[in-house]
Amino acid sequence: MRARRADTTRSHERDDESRRRIAVEAARLISEHGIRDFHVAKRKAAERLGLPVDSALPKNGEIDEALREHQRLFAADEQPQDLRRLREAAREALKFFAAFDPRLVGAVLDGSADAHSAVCLHLFSDEVEAVARFLDEQGIPYEDHARSLHVTRATQQEFPVFAFKADDTVIDLTVLPLDALRQAPLDRADGRPMQRATLGAVENLLHSGAPRDADQRLLSGT
Repeated sequence: MRARRADTTRSHERDDESRRRIAVEAARLISEHGIRDFHVAKRKAAERLGLPVDSALPKNGEIDEALREHQRLFAADEQPQDLRRLREAAREALKFFAAFDPRLVGAVLDGSADAHSAVCLHLFSDEVEAVARFLDEQGIPYEDHARSLHVTRATQQEFPVFAFKADDTVIDLTVLPLDALRQAPLDRADGRPMQRATLGAVENLLHSGAPRDADQRLLSGT
């Protein structure tokens, strides 16, 4: 019985170590190669480490933690500068799309953004064509596709996405119905409602100089 427990303990320790190694390598791939899909990064990391991709992979929260640690260790100077530049771009995008009740989401808001990150906004309209029409009227060329988001833990739904470049920054727009203003989709890392910020909240972040892990008080009005 003791031998069985010891074997089980060693197996768990090996799994934990494998997950840690995959998380660290995935964080490096995300930071240095611009891979933004956590699932893709995890599988590529496992392949690079010679570990089976069908083994126990780290959770998204573990990847996020490893990414922040990688940035602290290897991009302590440039990452805060990139983050501020992207938040300034987000402020302008929020103003530009004011007619669609925009909210900033993702890495630019939570502080983990780097030079490869897009400015991700949620726009709200019951008429998707209104967003496309607005972009056309402004003479902005864009690409469109769909994105699957968890609206509950058990339910995913696809939403239209429009993406374009402003200077060297990708602006990524997910269009949700107006009633989604009341309840955000769930975050990929922890399964909780996504953090979202209004223009006023982003201006609070910029004025405060808070580089990352922003104090929730600065996000009032999200």
